[in-house]
Amino acid sequence: MSQLLDIDGLTLELHDGTRLLDGISLSVAPGATVGLVGESGSGKSLTARTVLGLVPERSRLGGRVRLDGREVIGAPARDILDLRRHAAAMIFQDPRAGINPMRTIGDHLTETLRRCEGKSAAEARARAIELLADVQLPRPEEHFDQYPHEFSGGMLQRVMIAGALTSSPKLLICDEPTTALDVTTQAEIVRVLVELRERRGMGMLFITHDLNLAASLCDRVVVMSRGRIEESGDARRVFTAPEADYTRRLIEATPSIAVRSLDGGVEPDASSRADASGRTGASALAGPMLEVRGLDKQYQLRGRPPVHAVVEAELEIPRGGSLGVVGESGSGKSTLARLIVGLEAADRGEVRVAGRERGAAPRGRAERLAHAKSVQMVFQDPYLSLDPRIPAGRAIQDVLRLHGGLDRAAAEARALELLEAVGLGERHLTARPKTLSGGQRQRVAIARALAIEPDLLVMDEATSALDVSVQAQVLDLVARLREERGLTVLFISHDLGVVRRVCERAVVMRRGEIVEQGPSDRLLREPEHPYTRLLVDSVPRPSWEVAA
Repeated sequence: MSQLLDIDGLTLELHDGTRLLDGISLSVAPGATVGLVGESGSGKSLTARTVLGLVPERSRLGGRVRLDGREVIGAPARDILDLRRHAAAMIFQDPRAGINPMRTIGDHLTETLRRCEGKSAAEARARAIELLADVQLPRPEEHFDQYPHEFSGGMLQRVMIAGALTSSPKLLICDEPTTALDVTTQAEIVRVLVELRERRGMGMLFITHDLNLAASLCDRVVVMSRGRIEESGDARRVFTAPEADYTRRLIEATPSIAVRSLDGGVEPDASSRADASGRTGASALAGPMLEVRGLDKQYQLRGRPPVHAVVEAELEIPRGGSLGVVGESGSGKSTLARLIVGLEAADRGEVRVAGRERGAAPRGRAERLAHAKSVQMVFQDPYLSLDPRIPAGRAIQDVLRLHGGLDRAAAEARALELLEAVGLGERHLTARPKTLSGGQRQRVAIARALAIEPDLLVMDEATSALDVSVQAQVLDLVARLREERGLTVLFISHDLGVVRRVCERAVVMRRGEIVEQGPSDRLLREPEHPYTRLLVDSVPRPSWEVAA
């Protein structure tokens, strides 16, 4: 079978001689899906962008890239444009970054159809509505006239898929298209992509750092690290019998709802580890660190019925324990976290941390400092967590000097220790947030929260932007702090494998209500509520296990 995409010996060097890609070779056949996996900075996205001629300025390319039988490297601009219009299309990670918020969904979809395909306004509208139906949006005609802000992340990602399909591409390049989505929405997006691939016979180059997702979707897998290919081959062979040490480390660092090690053993979950150490039982005798009783929160929207974000929530966490909160986007997880931290006021109910009520606003400097030291929160978006004017090291040092009373030298030394604990180093002390990747920013935010040594650490999707190896490093750090200092953790995540790994107990939220709670392993292995079963069933699994 002739290859739709054939990359042979691809190299890419910047003008200063830095080599970013070194000898990349891979191919994609019509109707096949090839996964590009690896950590941030491994060259996955750069390899994919090279296929469309999207390379850094003044960079030097070597090797060969053939798309639909035509050479890409060295091709004239008009030929590259023609390939983008008819041979290949790309779906990017953040759908909101790729669409004009001032224009309607219809404008976004019909522009290509009218300018590149020469369709009339009526023909373009009909085709756009047909594409919106293809990606299974519920009301295509109504959605056509809506604006991006009226869509959820999952719905907007479907719009971006529809936009990529306007030119009927033979190759669809997907760059982390489901990273920020919850498991049910991710399952829907993946199902849409698979159906479109089978119906249209498209080839797909799928970039992801989620090995579970790659195993469920891809026929072949290419593992990349530092601009080179570490290993490639049939997906089942790569994931069950990896040859490269790097691949093995990635697999072992990837959490799952039933993680199996490469030698066939089953990784113990957080519940069994806690039972073995006796920490949970001993800490329960000292009373809970966090108590939430009858917590309720409504939002009143102009011209619309009130939204019940949290409904009579009841939960508690023992000292040194960890509790996971899972559910889809909009289920009330983050609102619950903000109520516990004190960033929002509840309509009813109470929150107690270490026996102290947190409902009243603190008075005076000493009370405010004690309030902040008691509970710290790591937010999902690392871009909004740090002051862009302050270097990473100083952001941590300011916290240490404010809450710990350290002098400048001691604060700088401790800040370096914390940065090293989350996988960063001395060079990051003076780095401003704009020079850091999203994962690096998040690690700085985690280090800053841990600097205070709080009684309760609330992590709101704090590891969703991290590679699996960095995520494992951060989770190991949190586990060590729990063991050494008795840190209590409230962990909010849509990744059920991570919750199973780090949390003894879990609660499941839907539309503001806690519909099920219990030991995390039992809850994920034997779910009782239909919604919990839906979440568990939506977790990606290797295609060969599903077939079996």
